[in-house]
Amino acid sequence: MCELYRKQDTLALRRKHIAPSCKVFFAADPIKIVRAQGQYMFDEKGEQYLDCINNVAHVGHCHPEVVKAAQKQMELLNTNSRFLHDNIVEYAKRLSATLPDRLSVCYFTNSGSEANDLALRLARQFRDHQDVITLDHAYHGHLSSLIEISPYKFQKGKDVKKEFVHVAPAPDTYRGKYREDHTDPASAYADEVKKIIDEAHNSGRKIAAFIAESMQSCGGQIIPPAGYFQKVAEYVHGAGGVFIADEVQVGFGRVGTHFWSFQMFGEDFVPDIVTMGKPMGNGHPVACVVTTKEIAEAFSSSGMEYFNTYGGNPVSSAVGLAILDVIENEDLQGNATRVGNYLTKLLNKQKAKHALIGDIRGVGLFIGIDLVKDHQERTPATAEAQHIIYKMKEKRVLLSADGPHRNVLKIKPPMCFTEEDAKFMVDQLDEILTGLEEAVGAKTESVISENTPCRTKMPEEAHSELLSDGSPDPKENPSRKRNGLCTDKHSLLSKRLKT
Repeated sequence: MCELYRKQDTLALRRKHIAPSCKVFFAADPIKIVRAQGQYMFDEKGEQYLDCINNVAHVGHCHPEVVKAAQKQMELLNTNSRFLHDNIVEYAKRLSATLPDRLSVCYFTNSGSEANDLALRLARQFRDHQDVITLDHAYHGHLSSLIEISPYKFQKGKDVKKEFVHVAPAPDTYRGKYREDHTDPASAYADEVKKIIDEAHNSGRKIAAFIAESMQSCGGQIIPPAGYFQKVAEYVHGAGGVFIADEVQVGFGRVGTHFWSFQMFGEDFVPDIVTMGKPMGNGHPVACVVTTKEIAEAFSSSGMEYFNTYGGNPVSSAVGLAILDVIENEDLQGNATRVGNYLTKLLNKQKAKHALIGDIRGVGLFIGIDLVKDHQERTPATAEAQHIIYKMKEKRVLLSADGPHRNVLKIKPPMCFTEEDAKFMVDQLDEILTGLEEAVGAKTESVISENTPCRTKMPEEAHSELLSDGSPDPKENPSRKRNGLCTDKHSLLSKRLKT
């Protein structure tokens, strides 16, 4: 294995030279990864880890066809996109062919954040409106313009919501305002957007855009109910705004049945702007905004040229074209359906077996496991989720936890993930859940602490991890609660990992 420094030296240098807000996975015991191939990553000791979280390495880490395409083009030419070159137009043509006909104009960028920022500019220029409607718990990127519309971020920091930002409830039918027992959750959630539009108009404001991931990722693997996007688009268009579908996390065939996640919701739903990134370059920095001719022409009429030095450069375009070829040639979209269905079936069996699993949701190779302390109240099992991902790491399986309560285990592996990989992952999870439930007594009865309303107790090992962070023992202050739930152990562990 090739490494410049021993692991401890790397950690010391990172603490010295890398900003403290730049976190690493598994901060209590980070892994030093030195190479990867397919769906596997390897540390400096040669230990193999099954990667269940890396949707960036979409067609598999270091895919030989992608590496070859990048190397071949890099040996010939790499320059900015103002020079005429075949790669960018071929790539734009191939991408457009995967989308509905009206989405045919491309702007290439280098990251999903750049793409979403540009999408906001396009939307605001279109009819000279300013306001944006976003979903609660949403995350759309790290630029200032995107932090402003990302409750996942600004609700955690010192920033306050800007007056031009409006937050609609996430269309979560498991934990949200309107649940699976509602007669029409799609309409109910869409009507919340309509209320926001009406209130904005009454205040003299104008809606430029509604933006949403086609399936919320950081929000906890949320799949909107059928019909929701159609109704929202109707209301937003009626207000003179546009619909932005953020496919940065979930595009390029991950759902299996369709190439783009928004296509799952029916042919009668077509966004006005689609943004894409992450898996688009398989680790190479490439992203894109695709929109209609009408919106593109309105943006051009402002007189301001759009130029992105590296966006759509010959190497990035060659990489993107190679990834489209691999998805097709290796039937990775079909694999997402086959393996995703198999994995979901295995996980539902675990749900029937383990009291900690409250919900299994997802499509293709985009799946969430919502962990709860009790099924009736759906109390988030935040600390247990953090405990599980560390234990899975010990078993050489990489998972992460997210959602507003950080209690949802996220599964979004490279698309070459196999049924054998799915079985191995679930077997390890089963073993950990069994041990955890035996430790807390969750399988036989709910245990109510004398000092807190929490219904299961923290395993000693996870409790020790909490205290090793230098945090005070939460038992010293039994009155610390939020929304009637115990936040002592959960809130401390929730800071452990970011995906």
